[in-house]
Amino acid sequence: MSERPDRGPLPEWPLRAPGLLIVAGPHAIPISTAFRAGDRRLILGLARRRETLERLREDPQAAFAMLAAGIAFTAYGRAGVMREKLEDMPNLAAVELRVDRVQDHLADGRTEMLDQARWRWVSDEAREADATVVAEIEALARTEPGA
Repeated sequence: MSERPDRGPLPEWPLRAPGLLIVAGPHAIPISTAFRAGDRRLILGLARRRETLERLREDPQAAFAMLAAGIAFTAYGRAGVMREKLEDMPNLAAVELRVDRVQDHLADGRTEMLDQARWRWVSDEAREADATVVAEIEALARTEPGA
């Protein structure tokens, strides 16, 4: 990890904006369930069968990168399983990233992000399951750390 100045708290981002979770390897996967849970904390849902989850258990160092309209940042920190199984979606775990440093990729003012990646679920079943996941992760994001 290069030593870049910390650019302060996590920015706000639009609901459902996709980002990337990067773990040891390096190993990166897209994430669409990341919620800002404070200036230095984010919560996301991750399938329990994912190799990424096992990598986090072995080495909690992680980063989360987001490119969306008006923002481009990478948050570096330590991730851990907050809840092994979501209540309404037991095939997913809730992961908390405690952020040590935020790198704002737009801080120098040379570029701007005009939009974010656009995506959608292609089945009603997936769309309904996603709404359940979003509600639970969003509720967890409102909890206090360590609660």
